[in-house]
Amino acid sequence: MGREVSAAYCRLAPGHPLHGPYHDREYGFPASDESVLFERLILEINQAGLSWLTVLQKRPAFRAAFAEFDVDRVAAFGEADIHRLLNDAGIVRNRLKVDAVIENARRIQELRGSHGSFRGWLEAHHPRPPAEWTRLFRQTFRFTGGLIVGEFLMSLGFLPGAHEPDCPVYPRILALAPPWSRPANLVDG
Repeated sequence: MGREVSAAYCRLAPGHPLHGPYHDREYGFPASDESVLFERLILEINQAGLSWLTVLQKRPAFRAAFAEFDVDRVAAFGEADIHRLLNDAGIVRNRLKVDAVIENARRIQELRGSHGSFRGWLEAHHPRPPAEWTRLFRQTFRFTGGLIVGEFLMSLGFLPGAHEPDCPVYPRILALAPPWSRPANLVDG
């Protein structure tokens, strides 16, 4: 079941031991903490070709493998760490994805210099239609196609669609004024 179909996710996630908490407390909620943003990017990259349930099941292993999603620690990973990750059965053992996570941590460090933070970079480029976001991410990060970028941005409130308006979570998110809800920022994508 893909999260891109919010009506289905809003109906099926509540009550599920993994989808439920993610749907009710994280998906679509704005975040600014760098480790949360980095985690979301890591999870979306690793979800490519897999179910979201698989990623949620592996989430604790990702947290342990990728230094609690600490950007600076992951950016310092070397060949020994890559070897360790590729032998860690708890995560997705895909060399392209592992390399992308490490390189993307380094690129987030660079964004601190140009925009103050990863969140600052996102805000500086908001609003954009989905296709422009994808082009920007592909220029900036590795392993970031349209679905990965769309879900990443939707999961953090930069794009609408994480929840249906009749979902009980929707008004809670709307009260937090996610970027997509700002009147001057509504983008037809």
